Amino acid sequence: MQRTLISGLLLAVSAVPAWAVDLDVTLVNLTHGSHFTPLLVAAHGDASHLFEVGQAASASLQAMAEGGDISGLTTDLEAVGANIITNPADGLLAPGASTHFMLSTTDGNGYLSAVAMVLPTNDGFVGLNALKIPAAPGTYHYYLNAYDAGTEANDEIVNGGGAPGTPGIPADPLGKSGMNGTGVTTEEANQSVHVHRGVLGDTNQSGGISDLDSRVHRWLNPVARIDVTIK
Repeated sequence: MQRTLISGLLLAVSAVPAWAVDLDVTLVNLTHGSHFTPLLVAAHGDASHLFEVGQAASASLQAMAEGGDISGLTTDLEAVGANIITNPADGLLAPGASTHFMLSTTDGNGYLSAVAMVLPTNDGFVGLNALKIPAAPGTYHYYLNAYDAGTEANDEIVNGGGAPGTPGIPADPLGKSGMNGTGVTTEEANQSVHVHRGVLGDTNQSGGISDLDSRVHRWLNPVARIDVTIK
């Protein structure tokens, strides 16, 4: 029993590299009709989190989840010495598209995180939260869920809103949304970060409850895949 416990502890310690590693990363948008706003990807220490399920969103997370603004989260990561990649897709990442980039970590930054707003949503975002970077060389695949920041009601109205505290969805990059929706809801019962329930949508392009088209914008988790190759 003691030998098993010691072996388990050694395995846990070795799972987080304490040295610099080079990561070859590919992130794929798995949705049918949603874009990801500019991505933020970082390697950081074990005490840092871009978000935590069940906890209230930070102001920086809210700005990213409601309007795609990653500047606040980038500043937060810079303050803790994280290794950061911003906007590797050079803009929006379209449905079915992928982006590839290299990330070199420094000593102590053994955890990987990634976020981007899912568009069109009110405050939905794709997220990877503090994944332990494997120590052994190889290629690893992870599927990512979309989360709801809990900071805005999911009214599903496309009105150009995007600033924190402003209701509505900034835009539909595909141009497939309708108009004159009355709104799916006016309140958010769960105001902590939680797994996104997906968009509802409807098929009424000139009214209904939602501006989103359920035939185009509807999605289920997972919404992305990240492939990490350890050099």
